[in-house]
Amino acid sequence: MPPPKSRPGGRTARVRRDVVRAAGDVLAEKGLDGLDLGDVAARAGVGKTTVYRRWGSRAAVVSDVLAEMAETSSPRSMHGSLDADLDANATLVQATLDDPRQGSLFLALLAAATCDADTARALEHFYNVRIAEWAPCVAGAVDRGELPERTDADAVIRAVSAPLYYHRLTRTEPIGPDRARQAARAAAAAARAGVFVVG
Repeated sequence: MPPPKSRPGGRTARVRRDVVRAAGDVLAEKGLDGLDLGDVAARAGVGKTTVYRRWGSRAAVVSDVLAEMAETSSPRSMHGSLDADLDANATLVQATLDDPRQGSLFLALLAAATCDADTARALEHFYNVRIAEWAPCVAGAVDRGELPERTDADAVIRAVSAPLYYHRLTRTEPIGPDRARQAARAAAAAARAGVFVVG
């Protein structure tokens, strides 16, 4: 079930904000298996019937958590060079995944996406939004002559994040700024070498 499409103001917007925040807290603490809509309603300070009427299922709530994250994610920062721009992207990903709440929330969402098609689609939309936000940094590097023509900007941005997510999924210690810089520099070096040229 897709997230609610309307984004009205007033009380309805406050209810959505509070429910989505509460659902994110529960997911971060307990994972998908521990996501109970009654618990979410109690934490959000709203009636259980309100949550069931508006969302109707755990999958719909999870989808709305991801929709909210896509809408409120930090915007890209462009510094005028490929290295600086990819460093900024890697730093943002690293800080998010190392954050106690956000890191746990992402792990719960990734796990949920493996067993629920609606969550998988919502997660795909979230990452499409984030990649589209940062891809202009790579396009700018192509325009400046830093990268070959026909470099796949989306692939470069994914290459920055991939090792950071892999570390978060397979290791217990934090990613840390050094690994973030390493991921950015590896992606930049591969892009300069033409690894991401298409066509």
